[in-house]
Amino acid sequence: MKKLELNIEKEKPYRFNLKDKASLLLKSKSAFIGGIIVAIVVLCAIFAPLLTTHDPYEMDMGKALLKPGEENHILGTDQYGRDLFTRLVYGARVSLHVGIVSVAVSMVIGVTLGLIAGYYGGLIDTIIMRIVDIFLSFPVILLAIALVASLGPGINNVIIALGFVYWTNYTRIVRGNVLSIKEEEYIQAAKTIGSSDFRIIFLNILPNTMAPIIVVATLGIGVAIVSEATLSFLGLGIQPPEASWGWTLAFGMKYIRESFHLSLYPGIAIMITVLGFNLLGDGIRDLTDTKLKRR
Repeated sequence: MKKLELNIEKEKPYRFNLKDKASLLLKSKSAFIGGIIVAIVVLCAIFAPLLTTHDPYEMDMGKALLKPGEENHILGTDQYGRDLFTRLVYGARVSLHVGIVSVAVSMVIGVTLGLIAGYYGGLIDTIIMRIVDIFLSFPVILLAIALVASLGPGINNVIIALGFVYWTNYTRIVRGNVLSIKEEEYIQAAKTIGSSDFRIIFLNILPNTMAPIIVVATLGIGVAIVSEATLSFLGLGIQPPEASWGWTLAFGMKYIRESFHLSLYPGIAIMITVLGFNLLGDGIRDLTDTKLKRR
């Protein structure tokens, strides 16, 4: 009797190689420009004490609402006499912290549910996707506002709220990829040799869904930063005296006529940071999407 052999060499699984993609990023203009912007923002957040000469929380009412360039204040001062440039640099820490951690939370929830729904299918898939449909039926920002309003303002509650409302994107994308990947020959071969579902899902399927996950996560950080700024603008997010771009912009609106710079510079900071993450995400998508490459 001839020995039955499984030939899995013809259809090898695709593995997301971070080193190869990192080198390809240099060839994408949008990814390169976005990466530079993101790197600058990250470096400013890390080295904030070295880049600033003022205390972000020190008030001096005698220097309130100074114009940009006056009395050694590059971007002027706010209504409490605090250096605006220092507040913006330290605000980058808050925005990046909220953006990265909230995306990590939503990624863990969404990817896990997407893997389970796509792999097992049937009733489990139906239940998970109906829950996704329920979440998608609500405007995301209104759902985030409702959650923060019930939990209370603060950076931790903002992270929980944003992580809880943005997981659906990961679930839908991962589920769609798993439905096609689980039919590949190497997955069938893994089942034949007795590999556990846990091993197949997290060691064989998950690595092959990393490309779209990274793209969604990169774009999601920009969305989370805007959402945090929106919540802070409404008074539901980061609370004073913590440096926050959204909070600074909101209070600047009260002095928009005589000191428009209070709202202008935080808005520019948000715009540039989100633009950087969007360009980086678009570049990564172009490099990892095989359909776009074929075109």
